[in-house]
Amino acid sequence: MNRLVGENLSIITSKAQTTRHRIMGMVNGDDFQIVYSDTPGVLDPKYKLQEGMMKFVYNALQDADVLIVVTDIFEDNMNHETLVEKIKEMDVPVFVLVNKIDLGTQEQFESRLEHWSKLLPKAKVAPISALHSFNTERILEAIIEQLPENPPYFPKDELTNKPMRFFVSEIIREKILLHYKQEIPYSCEVIVEEYKDTEMLVRIRAVIIVARDSQKGILIGHQGKMMKRVGTDARKDIQSFVGKKVFIELFVKVDKNWRDDEKKLKRYGYLD
Repeated sequence: MNRLVGENLSIITSKAQTTRHRIMGMVNGDDFQIVYSDTPGVLDPKYKLQEGMMKFVYNALQDADVLIVVTDIFEDNMNHETLVEKIKEMDVPVFVLVNKIDLGTQEQFESRLEHWSKLLPKAKVAPISALHSFNTERILEAIIEQLPENPPYFPKDELTNKPMRFFVSEIIREKILLHYKQEIPYSCEVIVEEYKDTEMLVRIRAVIIVARDSQKGILIGHQGKMMKRVGTDARKDIQSFVGKKVFIELFVKVDKNWRDDEKKLKRYGYLD
């Protein structure tokens, strides 16, 4: 979606399940508006948090005029029979985009083509490289051809449906995903408690919530060095995003049950 929209609206790391929310990104032309809806990846939920993530996926299916299934050259299967059946029942154009084609061989793509053609017979399967913009322009043209005629849903100068605080929290969470291993990133939630935008400076205060005391120690690191690294990297990206200087304060708080606490998940935007 970032490549097609032209802005980094969804965080990108090599780890699975980086996207937790449903993020909309708008692309406007003289005679069209595309509203992309980027969802979390498909999984079997282990927490109420993940149940909320899968609800975003199913809600997006109900709204879709065109469905884009993004996989890659190395992914073997979509191990979620219920979702596959729902896709087969949908009466909309379906594209399967096999990403990272630049890292694989022709034989690998042909194998993926055969697999997805059998799994979703109505779908059009196409190779892409989002990193190098390979085939993305043709995909954009194909999507525009399939759009139904409607007035635009959003004002033409809007880029997304999410507020600035959301993107600040996502940039911080992206840095946690990049700098920490194993369970740490998946146990974290980032809450922006303060966002003050002045003429010369944006002041940000954010709290990183973790599930265990031991995770708090790892997150902060010896003499706070790891947390300083996260803050420095996040500040650089936020400055680029907002176009002015940023001052950021990060704090860590332990909340052992946040991933299964419905009240808190509603507050964080995962549940209705």
